[in-house]
Amino acid sequence: MLTPADYMDRALFHAARGRGRTSPNPMVGAVVVSPDGVVVGYGHHERAGAPHAEVRALEMAGPRAQGATLYCSLEPCSPFGPGVTRRTGPCVVRIVEAGIARVMAPLQDPNPRVSGQGFAFLRARGIEVDVGLGAAKAALINQPYFSLMTERRPFVILKAAISLDGYIAEAPGLRTWLTSAAADRHAHHLRAEVDAIAVGVGTILVDDPLLTARGVYRERPLARVVFDRGLRMPPTAQMLSTRDAGPVIIVTTAQGAARAELRGALERNGAEIEVAPDDTLRSALECLGARQIGSLVLEGGAELHRAAWTEGVADFVQLYVTPHVIGPGGVPFLDARTFSTAALVHRRVEPLGPDVLIEGYVHGPY
Repeated sequence: MLTPADYMDRALFHAARGRGRTSPNPMVGAVVVSPDGVVVGYGHHERAGAPHAEVRALEMAGPRAQGATLYCSLEPCSPFGPGVTRRTGPCVVRIVEAGIARVMAPLQDPNPRVSGQGFAFLRARGIEVDVGLGAAKAALINQPYFSLMTERRPFVILKAAISLDGYIAEAPGLRTWLTSAAADRHAHHLRAEVDAIAVGVGTILVDDPLLTARGVYRERPLARVVFDRGLRMPPTAQMLSTRDAGPVIIVTTAQGAARAELRGALERNGAEIEVAPDDTLRSALECLGARQIGSLVLEGGAELHRAAWTEGVADFVQLYVTPHVIGPGGVPFLDARTFSTAALVHRRVEPLGPDVLIEGYVHGPY
């Protein structure tokens, strides 16, 4: 016999089906269970602007929703929530109209303008509401949404390929290939899911990368971000020739933005310029948060990685450890005195051809 935890796991399974498509909305899944324990409806939020998970599950259940329990992976939206549109409608109204007797959800919506209003609406209309079941699992699948709501910045994935002895390049400014085809494929799958990928301007000057998702299907445009305090990015950068793949955003400072001639050339070639209020990485990330960018892969280089680590804005680390040995003189990945993969939370290790992926949360999920 299935337990409430089993039904919540099903809701979370359906929520994850929206991975890579719902931003800036959260991934949400819902399951309707009849009084005798039969699943009579289920659904997930497919993409921003599409019907919410609760609505899809209730539509499938039809009249069988009367007296049933709704398991939902996040607090249902209230009539005044920012995610509510004429097209979607407030989920709590549909829940009441369907005759649901009980709602079980793991978490309140972290949006400070919404949090708790959906539950209050339901309770005021006689529906039993239980909160907390599956909270840890539910928080894990929506880390970008939680970061955007609570930190006002994207969830930052610090990604690097490193040699066996801990270096990311043979020398400063030298392009160094380390990863295998299997690791590269894995990295492009990650690009297919996140909102944006970012590098420092030094990487542009050395590698001139495209930063596109290749060999995988991506439903939404991929934002490419360059952190460039002094506005040194050349207008001829090949990234600007691939704007059909997604916008190119250059985050600079007032000092960089003052370079009017170069700024004009970049904008004429399609770059979008954001001016951060100061020269910290956190303020630059908040500029991206204001654009509703919820997840960001920080690919490097070394200076950008160090800034993210020092300022405490790295949320997740993803390392592709290769069998290469670079030796003294190489460019190290962070400072071994302040970083250790052993300290990562929910650490996971996976072989990828000759390479090994080591990944985990820096400070634990939100």
